[in-house]
Amino acid sequence: MNTPHPNLTTIVSGNRKLTIEEVLAVAEGRAFVTLPSDPAFTARINAGSRYLEHLLADGGTIYGVTTGYGDSCTVGVPPELVAELPLHLTRYHGCGLGEHLSQEATLAVLVTRLNSLTQGYSGVRYVLLERLVDLINQRILPRIPAEGSVGASGDLTPLSYVAATLVGERNVLFGGAIRPAAEVLKERGIAPITLAPKEGLAIMNGTAVMTGLACLAFARADYLSRLASRITALASIAMRGNAGHFDPRLFAVKPHAGQIECADWIWNDLGGATNDDGARLQDRYSIRCAPHVIGVARDALSWVRRDVENELNSANDNPIIDGEEEWVLHGGHFYGGHIAFAMDALKTAVANLADLMDRQLALLVDVRYNHGLPQNLSGSVGPRAPINHGFKAVQIGASAWTAEALKLTMPASVFSRSTECHNQDKVSMGTIAARDCLRVLELTEQVAAAVVLAAVQGVTLRGRTDPLALTAPVAGFCQDVGKRVPFLDEDRALENELRATVAAIRQRTWDLYANA
Repeated sequence: MNTPHPNLTTIVSGNRKLTIEEVLAVAEGRAFVTLPSDPAFTARINAGSRYLEHLLADGGTIYGVTTGYGDSCTVGVPPELVAELPLHLTRYHGCGLGEHLSQEATLAVLVTRLNSLTQGYSGVRYVLLERLVDLINQRILPRIPAEGSVGASGDLTPLSYVAATLVGERNVLFGGAIRPAAEVLKERGIAPITLAPKEGLAIMNGTAVMTGLACLAFARADYLSRLASRITALASIAMRGNAGHFDPRLFAVKPHAGQIECADWIWNDLGGATNDDGARLQDRYSIRCAPHVIGVARDALSWVRRDVENELNSANDNPIIDGEEEWVLHGGHFYGGHIAFAMDALKTAVANLADLMDRQLALLVDVRYNHGLPQNLSGSVGPRAPINHGFKAVQIGASAWTAEALKLTMPASVFSRSTECHNQDKVSMGTIAARDCLRVLELTEQVAAAVVLAAVQGVTLRGRTDPLALTAPVAGFCQDVGKRVPFLDEDRALENELRATVAAIRQRTWDLYANA
């Protein structure tokens, strides 16, 4: 197998549990994948395809191998056509629409599908796993349309683009250019594969797209929950808030783990002491109750990780084949219900972060509530002050992004549709839920970018009138943001600076509570 990045981390897929972080490492270009060198692993994989060959030789009936697909399972396929059936499966599913998955998302999907097949219950040959490794490590990326999956029988249509690439059909993204798959495979010395009887179904009939996207969503939500905690500390400092709202003694009596974690982060950011120098008895909810909002997301992430990593490390196609024990069972492991529910829940928790930060921004810009800061956080003073409006329009934008995020929290998983002549009459909608979650994350990152800039501006303005003893993490954060986005005194267009800040958030630029 070709490994074009020999200095990167090697992640083994097979004989072990893969983590979300390992999927991200490959997706973000920090690692490549390899298969176990253990001969027993190779033997176990090939045992499934050999057992399948024996069943076919004995005239056995196997769904999707000697029968048609879906409702056509009652249609027998003559022995002389069995070999052609997988290619037809890939071709008639080539009807995806919408935007194509990003390079990062495509790599996450490929790693996820590879890891499912390495479980050894899909009846594929070892060479198929090798070809998937080649696609990942050489960054030969199928052009996968995002739309067209109902999440059962798995991500059939989008994954057909993976299968098509392996056989040398359709287009790929390679070296920054969109090119025919056959041309790129030939250039890289990779022979197109001829799919064995179960292999088209094994590649396509699973949950790899929704699960790969869920891995990306998890990481972004985790970082946003940390950033929302840092933003809360900044907003509290800027508005001379009551640090006692985050006292560990307070949270010991309502011991939700995520809530305690978040309160502790903010408490330490504020210096770990209650301020008695005229602080208000009670701040408004978007400050005082921030750990209660962010804590829900933190606690949700714990079970979201559990369910995503269970799916990531599962055999989730149909039928399931054990070549060593010699059995075949037909079931519904392609159903993405756990991912669908996890993504529906996570997008709601994330949208609540957007709403929280939007409310904090509304307080920061309003002289009725920001306790002595200038209107709209404008840094302009003197005769030019009347024509400068600071963060006025940024607050409007954040409100719009928040509204759109909140609108998208309608759960996708309850909108099951009956498809395939009522064979697939209850489906998960897991891929739509994952895509919705990523869109909510994108909008919330935009809100966070706006509030990062505003909160740092607010802390800077407060420091002009009040002596501030910032903790090292908070001071370092403000200094770094200040280097990227200068203090706003005279009005200027902030679009490019907001976009750069969104990019910094997406790249998890700031080290937030890394040792927590």
